[in-house]
Amino acid sequence: MGRLPNSALDVRIVHRDAALLVLAKPSGLPTTTPDDADCVVRRAQQLDPDAERLHATSRLDAEVSGLVTFARTPQAAEALREARAQGRYGRRYIALTLTPPAEHEGAWDGTIAIDPRDRRKRVVGPGAQEKHARSRFTVHERLTHGALLYLFPETGRTHQLRVHALAAGAPLFGDRVYGGPTRATAEDGRVVTARRTMLHCAALQLPDVAAGQGQLSLSLPPPADFVSAYQGLGGRRDLSDPG
Repeated sequence: MGRLPNSALDVRIVHRDAALLVLAKPSGLPTTTPDDADCVVRRAQQLDPDAERLHATSRLDAEVSGLVTFARTPQAAEALREARAQGRYGRRYIALTLTPPAEHEGAWDGTIAIDPRDRRKRVVGPGAQEKHARSRFTVHERLTHGALLYLFPETGRTHQLRVHALAAGAPLFGDRVYGGPTRATAEDGRVVTARRTMLHCAALQLPDVAAGQGQLSLSLPPPADFVSAYQGLGGRRDLSDPG
């Protein structure tokens, strides 16, 4: 018998059609688990019991928030696999860092392998199960302390954005696993804290599989803890605006 869902970690439907189910995942809930414990996959099955088959086509780390996409049929799963291979499945993440890249935009192309010291972690460089990885970045806003980044993964490796950011000297705010600071001191002496990795999947651009043509554009504003950290670092924009 699996553990009961944590009602404080609400999962809601952002989009559903004949082919796709897109959910809003909160921080603190894993996408999948090796047992019958509470996770986004289990919540998806509860929210969409009539789906022919639910297949997660994207996965977020437990502490990362944002959009998670499920194919509702085998045909939809294959269509999204092809879209990813052809570069037609776009994802935009937003992230906070205290040490932004000097360049306004660019790409991180370091290969990713298993960390030889801890198989649960990943490193940039050669090693066991080394795989090509590419992430594009834009410094969307330079803050009083750090920056708001837009991150666009072009591959889907484990911990990819977090590891690439670390290797680029821009570890994400709150990412204890990959060297990110968890505290910053504002000019007025206030301490800004991050209790989790400040990374959020904010937007998707993917084929409209149900219609057989066109694109779906979906967005999700970041949760309150991300907004609070952003404002504490000097941000003044309205993060509910997906642009």
